[in-house]
Amino acid sequence: MRVCIVGASGKLGRYMIRHCLDRGYEVVGVCRERSIHKLDDFKGRIELVPGNTNDRSVIEKAVRGCDGVLAVLVPWGRKRYSSGTARAVLDFSEPDARLVFSCGWHISKDHLDVYPEKLKREDRLARVISRLTGLVDIDDQIRACDLVFSSPARWTVVRGSDLEEGESQGMPAWAERVGEAEIASGVVRRIDYALFMVEALAREDLVRKAPAIARAS
Repeated sequence: MRVCIVGASGKLGRYMIRHCLDRGYEVVGVCRERSIHKLDDFKGRIELVPGNTNDRSVIEKAVRGCDGVLAVLVPWGRKRYSSGTARAVLDFSEPDARLVFSCGWHISKDHLDVYPEKLKREDRLARVISRLTGLVDIDDQIRACDLVFSSPARWTVVRGSDLEEGESQGMPAWAERVGEAEIASGVVRRIDYALFMVEALAREDLVRKAPAIARAS
């Protein structure tokens, strides 16, 4: 399998690279030019396409011929970074490619999620920071996922909450909606979030679903 990882130089992206290589997949990584050095450990083992992940020409080149795409939807700035990334991946990926996107629990596919108070407070705080600083744009990540949800492509949107570092604890539990007992812990190791993303490439039961994941309670 040939897999493109969009946002390869971030912590989640680097874990996804390792999981893909462990499975014998060919990997194409997309990251900003100034972040290429973060992928030095993978020199000679992956193909790199430098550039912003919302640059349509970069994504068009990177996803060509790929069986799967793993895309990190980062809500940076006010230039529609997340939605630009999602739109480019949807527009240029191969027709039958498996597309797996990452985002937070705050994204809702059917608006039937039941959110804990802690997450509601964090969401309100993130929106205040967004308005004051312009560093993040939560609404653009929502726009990005809405684009995915309306697409006929073979997509999965993996939703995570509190991420922590540490050794793998195995495949996370998942549920259709936030608030279900299986994911009550609300916490997942970043390495296991990446594991679920890579596993989703081969999971037909996750096609056109938005699983919320967490360490098994």
